Amino acid sequence: MSSKYKILFLGETYRTDAITWMKGIKEFGGFELITWELQNSEKNYKKIFRALEVLFRLRKLRNFIVKEKPDLIIAERITSYGFIGCLFHKYAPVIVAQQGVTDIYPPNSFSVPIKLMMQHFVFKNATLIHAWGNIMTYSMLKQECKPSKIMVLSKGIDLRKFTFDNQHNSNTIKAIVTRSLSDDYRHNTILKAFKILKERNIPFQLTVIGTGNLETSLKQLAHKEGIEQEVTFSGKIDNSILPDYLKSHDVYVSMPVTEGVSASLFEAMATGCYPIVSRLPGTEAWITDLVNGRLIEVDNAVALADALEWYYANKKSLNSVIQKNRALIERLANYEVNMNIISQTYKSLCAE
Repeated sequence: MSSKYKILFLGETYRTDAITWMKGIKEFGGFELITWELQNSEKNYKKIFRALEVLFRLRKLRNFIVKEKPDLIIAERITSYGFIGCLFHKYAPVIVAQQGVTDIYPPNSFSVPIKLMMQHFVFKNATLIHAWGNIMTYSMLKQECKPSKIMVLSKGIDLRKFTFDNQHNSNTIKAIVTRSLSDDYRHNTILKAFKILKERNIPFQLTVIGTGNLETSLKQLAHKEGIEQEVTFSGKIDNSILPDYLKSHDVYVSMPVTEGVSASLFEAMATGCYPIVSRLPGTEAWITDLVNGRLIEVDNAVALADALEWYYANKKSLNSVIQKNRALIERLANYEVNMNIISQTYKSLCAE
């Protein structure tokens, strides 16, 4: 019989955040890991049949848990896999990670009352609620989650891979975007800002990494705005070469409309990119405007263009800033340090 503790991971195993989480607890905790994912059905069921299908899958999950006997269940997102995990809290301790500043999103949705009930159930029955940053704890405490149940610690990024380079001597703005091509990340605002830069005769190269449902329309927008020669859509790339992409650029641009704690921001700061990001609680926890980056109001293309122009005029004086950003990530978001602490915490829960 194996002496390893066994963890059941509930979540979307293809996501980069999930991969980092699973890899870390295996590397630093030596856990045996099994996974379960609620696959989306392609069948065009009516709602009642879809609900029955979900119930059937939950029954299969219960049987899976009884058979595998995990020592610990971990799940991502309070109002989805976290809720599912807590349905089985009698079988093993359950750790749930909140993904955003709050997982009650969108805030004006008709589903908010239901999600609040799910959240209350999770806060009551989970053994531990994992917050990747302090900014996430405010909504937890507001909804009366016990402070003793909250663990605040980022997964961090692997600084062995995301090494530092501040040799940016180009007279061109070399900007990079690494968020998925979906509406939440407002790539259209970014493209419009760079069109303004071109009108101001400021040279730039923009690399857009990733895929998503807006990929075709964004390429069309770049053509419409007359910047397709300056913009490269790289598509999906292997994560192993992402550090090289980041180090070959000097500005990281990200314009999400909602944010918890972004690993992509950490990666950019670690490799020497100057961050220009939207002003949100998650980014304000790491970036102070005009101190170690720029904060821009969401959907303000002119303000983003102004910040990029400011960077272009001041880039030679910002070397010390990006060096301090690297030191900040080393201190607070080091994957080796943080995942070791997280793994030891999980082991303690298994032992109890």
